[in-house]
Amino acid sequence: MNPDILLERDGVIATVTLFNPEKLNALNAAMWRRLREVMGELAADASLRCVIVRGEGPVFAAGGDLEEFRTARADVDRALAYHEAVGAALAAIESCPHPTLAAILGPCVGGGLEIACACDLRIAGDSARFGAPIMKLGFSMYPGELAGFLKLAGPAVAKEILLEGRLLSAAEAYAKGLLTRMVADAELEREAQATAARIASGAPLVARWHKQWIARLMENRPLSLEEKRASFAFLDTQDYAEGMAAFLEKRAPKFTGR
Repeated sequence: MNPDILLERDGVIATVTLFNPEKLNALNAAMWRRLREVMGELAADASLRCVIVRGEGPVFAAGGDLEEFRTARADVDRALAYHEAVGAALAAIESCPHPTLAAILGPCVGGGLEIACACDLRIAGDSARFGAPIMKLGFSMYPGELAGFLKLAGPAVAKEILLEGRLLSAAEAYAKGLLTRMVADAELEREAQATAARIASGAPLVARWHKQWIARLMENRPLSLEEKRASFAFLDTQDYAEGMAAFLEKRAPKFTGR
């Protein structure tokens, strides 16, 4: 099977798999483009409630496919086009209205780290390793890719990873705030599915609004009165009525996304 981005659907949960097992799931240019397309398709599907991003086998992704770099980045124009496509794929993950969860085993390096950082949550098995040792290859991280990584890691951790080129263990990545949770490798799939199920059990409009408002508040500028009023849009939803009724009736709510 050729390198690809695989998509599976189980009810309201979608799983996106980075598939290039012969190269530790390194992403080539076609995979980056396909990743953007897949995330765009999922973003438009209002019936979804969570997206899991994983790598094929015991590896998340070992970055970009270095073998194609000599041709894909032979000059500035081609290099810019290549990395703009990478940035577009990362932006598609970050802007996805549905909650996204990276389930990480093994190497999560370079472009793999960028993908994980673009997700809302990151759960890793204890074998996972994180870094971007591109200083050993003589090139820097494209600013359009660095932005998302920097936003999550902060300048101190970003500098540590990029300047030293050292791979962090899962425990160290968790301690530095790069991970939401760390579990034993054997428990990763179960924990990822359980986390997605918890997310999916909530009101989907509320999950999308929380993502929207967190992104807006990170802009660090005051909310307008119109925005403040818009934050109460839930009052007119069926899911709000259902959630309150279920609470008062002491039963589990059944949300429909309306």
